Amino acid sequence: MNAVRNVTLSAALLGGCSFPATSETIPQKPKLIVAIAVDQLSSDIFNEHRGSFTGGLKRLASGVVFPSGYQGHAATETCPGHSTILTGSRPSRTGIIANDWQDPSLTRLSRGGGATNEIYCAEKPGAAGSAAKDQVISAHFLRVPTLGDRMKADNPTSKVVAVSGKDRAAVMMGGSKADLTLWWNGKAYVTYADRSIPTAIEAANGRAVAAIAKAATPILPAQCKAYSREVPISASASVGVLKMRKAGDESGWRASPESDAATADVALTARTLLKLGEGAAQDVLAISFSATDYVGHRFGTNGAEMCAQLAGLDATLGKLFANLDKTGIPYAVVLTADHGGHDLPERNKNNGLPAAERVDAALSARAVGTVLAAQFGLKENALLGISPFGDQYLAASVPADKRSEVRSAAVALYRAHRQVAAVFTKEELIAAPPPKGQVEDWTLIERARTSFDAERSGDFLVLLKPYVTPIPSSGLGYVATHGSPWGYDRRVPILFWWKGVAPFEQSNGVETADIMPTLASLIGLKVPQAEIDGRCLDLVAGTGTNC
Repeated sequence: MNAVRNVTLSAALLGGCSFPATSETIPQKPKLIVAIAVDQLSSDIFNEHRGSFTGGLKRLASGVVFPSGYQGHAATETCPGHSTILTGSRPSRTGIIANDWQDPSLTRLSRGGGATNEIYCAEKPGAAGSAAKDQVISAHFLRVPTLGDRMKADNPTSKVVAVSGKDRAAVMMGGSKADLTLWWNGKAYVTYADRSIPTAIEAANGRAVAAIAKAATPILPAQCKAYSREVPISASASVGVLKMRKAGDESGWRASPESDAATADVALTARTLLKLGEGAAQDVLAISFSATDYVGHRFGTNGAEMCAQLAGLDATLGKLFANLDKTGIPYAVVLTADHGGHDLPERNKNNGLPAAERVDAALSARAVGTVLAAQFGLKENALLGISPFGDQYLAASVPADKRSEVRSAAVALYRAHRQVAAVFTKEELIAAPPPKGQVEDWTLIERARTSFDAERSGDFLVLLKPYVTPIPSSGLGYVATHGSPWGYDRRVPILFWWKGVAPFEQSNGVETADIMPTLASLIGLKVPQAEIDGRCLDLVAGTGTNC
C-alpha cells in the first residue's frame, strides 16, 4: 500500500503523467478558435478594473487566467506584439521588430510629402502604388506562419478571418493565407487591394458610418465616477473628464467603445458569411479591438475615459459571446494584448509618482543627428528618423571612413544622458544569447535581443529609464504612449475560456508566444517546437493535460 502510494505521489510530483485525463478535464475539441487582442490592455488596468466587469471580461476571468502574461520583448508596440500572439514566435523570429523601421538605402515620399527612409511593418514594398504616404497593405514582412496559416496547410478547408480597427493588427493575426482580412481605414472596414468587400460587410460599414454621423454623449458608469478628475495638459487642454463626441468626429468615435462595437459587428457578420465553425474543419476568428489603445494615447490609462472604455469593451465582449453561444458551435476563446501602457506623466506626478517625466527633446534622432553632423562636418543629418528611443540608424550619407567613429560618438551621447537606461550596439545584440528563465526576470539585453533582427534593426538601440514618457510635449495630439522594456508596457493578461472550463489562476509569468502552441494543442494540430519560441500551456486544472 505504501509503495503504491509513494509511486503515485512521485508521479504527481513529476507532472501527473500516470493519471489519464478524463472527458471532464479535457475540453471538447473546438470547431472555432476565437483569438482576441485588446490593443494596450495592460495587466495593470485589467487587474485594476477586474472587480467591476459584468459581461464578456467577467466570463473570461472565470476561466484559465494568467493575469501577468508578458510580451517578452523590448519593442512593445502594436505590430511586434500582434505578431507574437498567433505565431508562437518572438519578434526576433517573426521579423516584425517595430511598427516602422528605417532602411538607409531607401528614399521615397513620406505621408507628409517629404523624403523618408521609413518602412511600415504591414506594407508590400515595391507594389504598384505603394509609398510611405499610400501603402499597399500586406503580410510581406511577416516571416513565420500564423495558427491559421498552419491550419490551412494541414487542412485547406479550414477558414480564417481577421478583423481589427488597425490594418497591422489584422494582418499580423490573420497571416498570409486568411480567407478574409478586414480593418478600419478611417472611412470603412476594407481589405487587401486585390480583393473585394462582401455585400454583408458593406452593410456593416453602413452601420458604422451612421454611428459616426451622430453625436454621442458618453456614459460614465458608476464605478468610473471616482476617476473623473480633470488633469491639465496645457494652458487650454485637459483630460480626465468624459466629453461629448460631436457628430462626424471619426477620431473621437475611434477612441471610444463605439468603434469596438463596430469591430465586433463586422467580425460576427464575417463569421456568419463564411460559416466559421459550421464545416468539417476547424476555423479561426481573430479579432483585435483598437479603441483601448486610442483612449490610452489620447487620455492616458488611469482616467474616467479608460474606465468607461473598459466597461464598454466588457459589454461588447458579452454580446459577442452571447451571439456565438446561440450558434451552438463549440468554441474556445483566448484574449490577450499586444502590449501594455503607461499613464501620462502629469497625472502620475499628481498620483504619487514624482519620477514620472517627459523625454528631453534633445534625445530625438533628429536632434542628436544634427549635433553629430556639426561635430564631424557632415552635410546631412547623421541619424535617420525622429524617435528619442528604440532603433537608431546611421544615415547612408555618413562616409564609410567615419561611420564607426560617428556611431561611437552617438552611443556615448545617449549613454551620458540622465534619462537613458541602456544603449546596445548591433554587435552586442548579435552576440547576446537567447533569454533563459522566467520572462519577468529577463535582463534588459535579453528583452532587447528578442526584438532584434540583424537585417532590419538599427545600428544601435536606445532604451529610456522607467517612467520616462517618450513624448516631449503633450500638445502633439496624444499624451501617453508605450514602447518601453519595462513591466507596465510588457505585462498583459492572457485568458482562456471554453464552455465547461475548470477555472484556475496562475500568477507567474508566461509569454504571448505560448498562446499559439496552446491553441494548437486544443485542436490537435502538431507544431514542431524548433519552429517556434513558445511552449504549450497546460490549461487543465488537476492531473490531466491538453499538451
